[in-house]
Amino acid sequence: MFLHTGKSKYKSEQVANLFDSIAHSYDFLNHFLSGGIDFYWRWRALRLLKNQKPKCLLDVACGTADFSIAAAKYGVETIYGIDIAEKMLSIGQTKVENKGFSQQIKLEMGNAESIRFDSEYFDAAIVAFGVRNFENLEKGLSEMLRVLKPNGSILVLEFSKPIIFPFKQIYFFYFKFVLPMIGKLISKHAEAYNYLPNTVMNFPEGNYFLDILKHVGFKNTRQHRMTFGIATAYVGEKY
Repeated sequence: MFLHTGKSKYKSEQVANLFDSIAHSYDFLNHFLSGGIDFYWRWRALRLLKNQKPKCLLDVACGTADFSIAAAKYGVETIYGIDIAEKMLSIGQTKVENKGFSQQIKLEMGNAESIRFDSEYFDAAIVAFGVRNFENLEKGLSEMLRVLKPNGSILVLEFSKPIIFPFKQIYFFYFKFVLPMIGKLISKHAEAYNYLPNTVMNFPEGNYFLDILKHVGFKNTRQHRMTFGIATAYVGEKY
């Protein structure tokens, strides 16, 4: 079994400062650089929870609240979103209010490795494109496990690496060279869009990540690759 140390070279404060520095352009770049397909990824990932029909859900590393808003549209009654980046949350709060989801979605500052909620509080815990930013991966996943009710589910949506020729080669060129260049031009922050491909390349994806989920205590783990493997949704359940 692959066991990951779970330790990132980036501290939580560094990650928070980095994302706050690009908060003003984050949404535009997210949707532009993905061609808008990130909306589809979130919708398809949430469908993996359709049999469970969670009523109370935690969105970890929620950023500007896109996953929380998608979950509200999907019918989840109560959603708490937590993130360490204050400016990202501020933008997310404005979006939540403008879209009329203030009653369903509550956003607040919070760290994945020290979640303030009681044990067995949520039906499901989700994180989209944020788990690779955890300072300590296993600790963050263990905290998500703790706050889940028995038989509750974790849903992780994260970038992954295509393996099919020639899509793999095209993707790697775009991800390593084109994306950082465009990100730097628009956000005026070179480090942030070098950080993205670096964390994706170093993330323990696929079966390796499933092994980590099992190691921290999840059962019935599975993965669903999307769009030639650019993104993967991972699901696990609490005993």
